Amino acid sequence: MMTAAHPHSGQVGRSARTGRRLLANAALAAFILLTQSACSMLDPIANLFGDDDVEQPAELQDFEQELRLNRRWSVNVGDGQGRFYNQLTPAIDREFIYAASADGTVVAINRADGDVVWRNRTDKAISGAVGAAAGMVLFGTREAEVFALDQISGNELWSAAVSSEVLSAPQTNGDIVVLQTVDGKLVGLEAVTGEQRWIYETTIPALTLRGSSKPILTGNTVIAGFSNGMIAAVNAQNGFLMWEERVAIPQGRYDIERVIDVDGDLMLSGSTVFASSYQGNLMGFDVQTGRIVWGMEASSYHGLAQGFGNIYYVNDESHLIALRSNSDQVVWENDDLRLRSLTAPRTLTNYVAVADFEGYLHLLSQVDGHFVSRVRVDGDGVRANLVTDNDTIYVFGNSGQLSAYSIR
Repeated sequence: MMTAAHPHSGQVGRSARTGRRLLANAALAAFILLTQSACSMLDPIANLFGDDDVEQPAELQDFEQELRLNRRWSVNVGDGQGRFYNQLTPAIDREFIYAASADGTVVAINRADGDVVWRNRTDKAISGAVGAAAGMVLFGTREAEVFALDQISGNELWSAAVSSEVLSAPQTNGDIVVLQTVDGKLVGLEAVTGEQRWIYETTIPALTLRGSSKPILTGNTVIAGFSNGMIAAVNAQNGFLMWEERVAIPQGRYDIERVIDVDGDLMLSGSTVFASSYQGNLMGFDVQTGRIVWGMEASSYHGLAQGFGNIYYVNDESHLIALRSNSDQVVWENDDLRLRSLTAPRTLTNYVAVADFEGYLHLLSQVDGHFVSRVRVDGDGVRANLVTDNDTIYVFGNSGQLSAYSIR
């Protein structure tokens, strides 16, 4: 249900959870990491506990749709997310959108009409995709490689070996390419050649979620979040540490209770970078100094969004929550999609959008969180984050269909 606004009502701290729910979430994290399974996120909980009474995802309720989501075009991109729980999110650069599938297919698509400009079947096991900027399309692989393709032709420009699997999209500003590896390294490569410029290393916990946030490049600074609950800023030229701060502190006796990954993509807003952590906090840091400018207790492994003076996040139980910016005041909370494994929220015009494990795309009002429209976009579900631009939502379903939906 949707609850009225009042302070602290949307916080999801440890004090608000039962011990069993915490263990179930952490056991799920262990399952995803250790098996790299592509099955539903919800199934392993019951399997691990042997309990048929585990709470099931909320059933969707009917509502009066206020507008239609019209599909403008749809393109098949290989086998989509594949079977290793990838979250391969497309990327927009100018008039094109680029997408990659787990089986190695990379495509460039004209956003206006859905025409495929080029398709490169690389035969690589893509696990981190895609970054697109400065004339390059970038992706990482399970075999610890990074590739750069030419945006115009799709031809390979260079490839580089890194220390381990890449699970998030490499980023570039035309001078440097930056990426994270699952063994806790932030890597800087020369954008022209792919040669290594520097490595910044962190320690990784015994148990983590399967995933990593993509780095942010702003000016001469690279900012990244890590599985140990830290966020760090390094100099883009030499990799020297500028500042490092905690988003969360591990608590509990057991490894499964101490999972505090910063897995959701960071959000840059002016001079502040925002981060979320699993079983931890939402935090805002000054980009230049790392000074904490805002924070509250919450648990999320998704990125954040903003609009209408609010910050939006999806907590670890798939409640969609709107906070007044730079405060812990809950403007509204919608829990009608509870446990439906939502994507990170995305905003466009007056609305906020999420997709779920059954492949439904949901559009809600930014004003009060009520449902405005809904459409099923992929019968295999949606894991990759949505991409929005003006009045268009781009959805990359697990089956490999990349579709553009307009709210006009």
